[in-house]
Amino acid sequence: MTNQSGSGSRSGSLWMEYAPGPDRPALGESVEAEVAVVGGGVAGLCTAWEMARAGHRVVLLEADRIASGVTGHTTAKLSSLHGLAYARIRSVHGARAARLYAHSQQLAVERVAEVSEELGVDCDLERVPAYTYTEDPGKTDELREEAEAARAAGLAASYVTDVPLPFPVAGAVRVEDQAQFHPRKYLLALAADLEVLGGRIFERTRVTGLKEGTPCEVTTSAGHTVRARDVVIATHYPVFDRALLFTRLEPKRELVVAGALPAGRDPGGVFLTPEGGTRSVRTAPYTDGQRLLIVTGEKFTPGTVDEGEVGARYERLASWARERFPGVRLSHRWATQDNHTTDRVPYVGRLHPGSRHTYVATGFAGWGMSNGVMAGALLAARMRGREPAWTSLYDPVRLHPVREAPAILRLQAQVAKHFIGDRVPGAHADSVEDIAPGGGAVVRVAGRRLAVHRDASGALHAVSARCTHMGCIVHFNDEECAWECPCHGSRFDVDGKVTQGPAVRPLEQVDMDGTEENS
Repeated sequence: MTNQSGSGSRSGSLWMEYAPGPDRPALGESVEAEVAVVGGGVAGLCTAWEMARAGHRVVLLEADRIASGVTGHTTAKLSSLHGLAYARIRSVHGARAARLYAHSQQLAVERVAEVSEELGVDCDLERVPAYTYTEDPGKTDELREEAEAARAAGLAASYVTDVPLPFPVAGAVRVEDQAQFHPRKYLLALAADLEVLGGRIFERTRVTGLKEGTPCEVTTSAGHTVRARDVVIATHYPVFDRALLFTRLEPKRELVVAGALPAGRDPGGVFLTPEGGTRSVRTAPYTDGQRLLIVTGEKFTPGTVDEGEVGARYERLASWARERFPGVRLSHRWATQDNHTTDRVPYVGRLHPGSRHTYVATGFAGWGMSNGVMAGALLAARMRGREPAWTSLYDPVRLHPVREAPAILRLQAQVAKHFIGDRVPGAHADSVEDIAPGGGAVVRVAGRRLAVHRDASGALHAVSARCTHMGCIVHFNDEECAWECPCHGSRFDVDGKVTQGPAVRPLEQVDMDGTEENS
């Protein structure tokens, strides 16, 4: 990630500064297990650990390093208060569904506390209240409704006007007994215990194939296989989608800035407002006499922003943080990505209606910590023949045609717009000479659309502009120096390597005559 916004912050997640743990090998041969988990983020690691703890032989496969993708770039709030979720869930799914959602999410909060104590994990876990607030007096009725819905769902929720932020707030929902923690310290400890329990972890192992059966079989890009009774796809956005979940998932990218704040100015909680492009606030332990303020916001769909816009969004977020928290010295900035479902409840359960031994976890919508822990517990229970009360609430095969139709149609209209519109003449620049050092553009070379980046030395990096997931045309994010697919959120580095799915194959490298070099 380059630094073009003038904020003075260095690029990189605070959590990723923590030691990465031991190198794990890539899968070098075909193996067998009872459970194969694809994806080493919070959902995958929690699922694998729960199953290993129950005595099952587990293999976990991660395309990069465990706890380093979206999980390594979260804000790591551990909360059952998810913005304005409860009034919406009650309206769409009913009061019982809201109660089940609240119970399952709060159990996830408590699960992290219990496991941390059981394993002796020092993961900076702090119990704090959570707030969803508004600065607009005209929106306080909405907050009152949410407080009532959350309280009716079983949370220790109340509507308050006394909010410990250093700026005026019109009102807020407050929920007690929430938490914040260091996600990688927790998950790397979980991974170490998983191996003690006999589980096996393979890093830098990308899964590209899935064969369902008895047993199931997953295949890696190197041609090795894992045969297992059960398979869990926990890759954030599913790399296998046999229930057409891509028609019901919307990827959103979100920016983060962080910096030192005197400990005496710590507001003592986790805070969120959906206003102004979303603003999420928490703090974390830092140096003596200081806390690290972490502010998140400025959501956008990957691959849809113009040159310079991501940098401008970083600056807006940084300016907001400086204005609202005078004296903060911003030192970090990074970005994360989330997937939102059309009914705003995650998909955790069967991969498709006919599946018996394949499962998926996705659609956490910015609340990956509680949802990932919840998903691990839910999937482990289902693979062991149990059905928690909230199974049907999260089941991916659920569909509410009337209620979800407008959201599904809107998503598919956006995809069609990019799939077709990005191919028409004039949709992108046509001259390689116009690409400045550090920039990138989709250009037509020898009749073919190429994604071309010019690095700081002036050298060109050219790859096919067609996303290998479903063929949409990628766009360049100049702030993060990455190619992004606006249809389903796949991301690639300047040489075409997959950095974020659902794509599993790299963009084709080409020479400037449009001739394929390799794939």
